[in-house]
Amino acid sequence: MVSQLDPELLSDYKTRVVPALREKHGYANIHEIPKIRKVVVNSSIGAGTDAKEALEIAKAEIGLITGQRPVPTLAQKSIANFKLRKGQAIGAKVTLRGRMMYEFLERLIKMSLPRIRDFRGVSTKAFDGKGNYTLGVSDQSIFPEIELDKIKRNIGFDITIVTTARTNDEAKSLLSELGMPFSDKAKKPVRKAEEQPPEEAAASTQR
Repeated sequence: MVSQLDPELLSDYKTRVVPALREKHGYANIHEIPKIRKVVVNSSIGAGTDAKEALEIAKAEIGLITGQRPVPTLAQKSIANFKLRKGQAIGAKVTLRGRMMYEFLERLIKMSLPRIRDFRGVSTKAFDGKGNYTLGVSDQSIFPEIELDKIKRNIGFDITIVTTARTNDEAKSLLSELGMPFSDKAKKPVRKAEEQPPEEAAASTQR
């Protein structure tokens, strides 16, 4: 059921995406139709000499981007070569659900990704085989919430979209319908010369 208070992306999912997925994959039960369960935004800063400062910057930037206060991620074991202690804070993350999740995804798809220089779509090979997708972002400058002249340090992120899809194909269908710009969308099949109109075939041979 659509509510006037729903984020635009959630309304689109309910009114357009659900019927489209049902038709494409032949779902008999509405509960089989994939949906997004949560989105995890994670940044790792390592264990360098400036790790404490980097952690505070990462927490502040993630908070601005997502609108939710991040929690630190901790090392699971000690690694002497990297001067890493078990329980040491090595990053920060946020787990988004519900309204905030859809609002973040909408900003990511419609505003942030198009700001990447020479952007040609996101990889189709970042699914985990269980219906989840992880997108790597090299720095925070693509997010409109970040003021470029106030960036003290480039912070990279992993954005994991956890869905209820059973396969990579179903998850890709879901994200594609929601507007995720996969790189294979931009690829157009090249027609053979005999299939092209005469003027196009002539132009092709002159290149």
